[in-house]
Amino acid sequence: MDLGLKGKTAIVTGATRGIGRAIADLFADEGANVAICARKADEVEAAVAALKDKGVSAFGQVVDIADGAALQAFIKASGEALGGVDIVVSNASALVQGSKEADWRAMFEIDMLGAVNVLEAARPFLEKAGAEKGDAALIIISSISAAEAANPSAYGAIKAAQIHFAKGVAKANASKHVRCNVISPGTVFFEDGVWGRVKAGMPAFFEQTLKRNPTGRMATPEEIAAAAVFLSSPRSAFTTGINMVVDGAISARVNF
Repeated sequence: MDLGLKGKTAIVTGATRGIGRAIADLFADEGANVAICARKADEVEAAVAALKDKGVSAFGQVVDIADGAALQAFIKASGEALGGVDIVVSNASALVQGSKEADWRAMFEIDMLGAVNVLEAARPFLEKAGAEKGDAALIIISSISAAEAANPSAYGAIKAAQIHFAKGVAKANASKHVRCNVISPGTVFFEDGVWGRVKAGMPAFFEQTLKRNPTGRMATPEEIAAAAVFLSSPRSAFTTGINMVVDGAISARVNF
């Protein structure tokens, strides 16, 4: 299936490894130009070079997502460098599971305000793409933890707030042909990710978690990327305001 992404421009935050990197790579594989940001200069440089090797234009900057002004400047610079913005994926996360004030601040500033600042900075570009091309998209990467309250952590609560925000964005911008959807992954494994570290440090807990999933395994970043890229593509032009759960059926809730 041709997703209709060739020549479009996508921005992905937190995109030098894991889910974000897989999303950026898949956009490039589909012929889209890609802008990325992350915190480490060497990783941004390497990722941009790899994206260019796929035959597309790529742009990258070092950005602390908690710095709203820097994030908005990156979005603007990306749009100017690549000739517009059709798609934005708010992927960066603090990945904090605690419940102390510092944990709440980190999750709010990076996950929640990060998504808000991404939208506000990209809005002129997305509205222009919606008006001229009939479709533009914002994707927010949340988590099944948004609806699985095992403890009073900041992580699940802020991830739930992202989904609520996305629904409002979808309703407010539908007439402008700007869509907003959420991807909620379950457990995702890659070597330098959270579950990679759990496997190395707490192997018994890792195996126990594997057994909870009916598939007997965790997702790969590429499987999450496939959902995000499809949902952001013109092939999903009438799909907006949804929360797509990609978890291998590990969650028990019914996603009405």
